[in-house]
Amino acid sequence: MMNIDAQLKNPSHRQLNQLAFDPQLTPGARNAVRVCLRVLPSEKVTVITDEVSLEIAAALVHELEEVGCPYRTWVLEDVAVRPLTDFPLAIAEDLETSQVSIFAVQAQTNELRSRMQMTDIVNRRKIRHAHMVNIKKRIMLEGMRADFLKVDRLSVKVMETVSKAKQVRATTPSGTDLVADLNPHYRWVKTSGIISTEKWGNLPGGEVFTTPGEVNGTFVIDGVVGDYLCEKFGDLKEHPLTINVKGNRVIEAHSANKELKDDFWAYTHTDENSNRVGEFAIGTNLELKDVIGEILQDEKFPGVHIAFGNPYGAHTGAEWFSSTHIDVVGRNFAIWVDGEQIMRDGKFLLEA
Repeated sequence: MMNIDAQLKNPSHRQLNQLAFDPQLTPGARNAVRVCLRVLPSEKVTVITDEVSLEIAAALVHELEEVGCPYRTWVLEDVAVRPLTDFPLAIAEDLETSQVSIFAVQAQTNELRSRMQMTDIVNRRKIRHAHMVNIKKRIMLEGMRADFLKVDRLSVKVMETVSKAKQVRATTPSGTDLVADLNPHYRWVKTSGIISTEKWGNLPGGEVFTTPGEVNGTFVIDGVVGDYLCEKFGDLKEHPLTINVKGNRVIEAHSANKELKDDFWAYTHTDENSNRVGEFAIGTNLELKDVIGEILQDEKFPGVHIAFGNPYGAHTGAEWFSSTHIDVVGRNFAIWVDGEQIMRDGKFLLEA
């Protein structure tokens, strides 16, 4: 258990184990701690949250107390001004001493840099890290209640299918027609919700991804866009954003929602690689029934999503970099891997 006396010496610490929370959060929190992270009583855990996410953090802390492990909690607003320009030093120092970490926070504008600084520590220290950016109560009650062992079995099947492939094609009834030519030198990564020391993972989990060699075609984004734009625009079903990709770069964007188009265009032109496809992914969380307007969960929805910007090269092997990363999600995919169809009408044709 945590050392209460030591914690009280630091005024930034709040006793999250004293906060009340909706018991409906317990199954998802238990899944995170017991199934996804497999926290042991001997392991130290760093829990990072913010004012908006305190109730969810309290549910997670309750599960850590049930395990009996030492932990340290941090509320971002207690130690730094938001939006963060850099990851707070005090939290970084604590993270250096942990085997497990949980980041349950609502994203604010231009905070990606600080999150990258955090995951640099996670990668170097090989910490089992649960990345729960923009976690919401609905996600805890839906995606976080998934059978992640089943999701993992399907993810393994998808990995086996795509890891030696040369090309993936994806289409939707709304007009998406996208072809990804794959680079054999780039690795596929599985983030199914079962988190290991080799790759930190978003929770809820359920995707396999790589950095593509080259992507070309049209993507009708009738699901969601990522990062802080997700909170602003939500579900795009009624007013989708259509983008054209050529030579792995977004070259056009169109939407009846001009503000959405302008904000997306500005985001994907932040630096020289912000408009470059850094991630090509297939969602594998079978428990999800539809897009809900929350990127943390929606990018795990069965289908294809891509991201522009940072290619997570530490994991895929890509050697270029961007300071930005924005996911885009659609609905109702058909997917072919080297001509073999593995999804029809959003349903996998592979056995989990």
